[in-house]
Amino acid sequence: MCAGFYSKEPQLFKLNTLMANIFEFNGYKPVIDKSAFIHPNATVTGNVIIGKNVYVGPGAAIRGDWGQIIIEDGCNVQENCTIHMFPGTTVLLKESAHVGHGAIIHGATLGKNCLIGMNSVIMDNAVIGDECIIGALTMVPAEMIIEKRKVAVGNPAKIVKDVSEDMINWKTKGTKLYQQLPADCYTSLKPCEPLRRIPAFRPQQQDEYKTWKKEKKK
Repeated sequence: MCAGFYSKEPQLFKLNTLMANIFEFNGYKPVIDKSAFIHPNATVTGNVIIGKNVYVGPGAAIRGDWGQIIIEDGCNVQENCTIHMFPGTTVLLKESAHVGHGAIIHGATLGKNCLIGMNSVIMDNAVIGDECIIGALTMVPAEMIIEKRKVAVGNPAKIVKDVSEDMINWKTKGTKLYQQLPADCYTSLKPCEPLRRIPAFRPQQQDEYKTWKKEKKK
């Protein structure tokens, strides 16, 4: 953690993304909207452009050293994700793309409001269409094109069905939580000493979003 990363002035606590593992490379500096939140334990390097209300989680590596990475408004790149490319390639995450924990995006394009499941791998020049859902642990091979509103799973990926209206509504609701998360982090995330006992009246967190299986049963 960088020295002086946190303001010690009362009520002025803020995480400064420009001091948190943000690196210039070969003359390229990342361009990050002030509303985006880059976790101090994430790393953003080089020719990277990040839009409004983007969340980048701890452990994520967004490396624009050999090519360009564009992350449009409202996207999220969760913990331990990797985004990279072959030389001269542009990686594009279109508006509200949702990249689950541990996924790898290498030289690919992600469509608007798509969902990339946890630990998936999206390979070079693959194109994921708008509002697609890619299942956890799916491997989308190089050059594969998945049309709009398809569900793909497996290794290698296979299209198994269309995305229903209910499914995309469920996905969009989850992404909205992540679009609110940058503002929440700026107002409430701060270093602290751990408690040694559980407080007697520790509040429960809200059950405001359910898994798809539970959502279907409603």
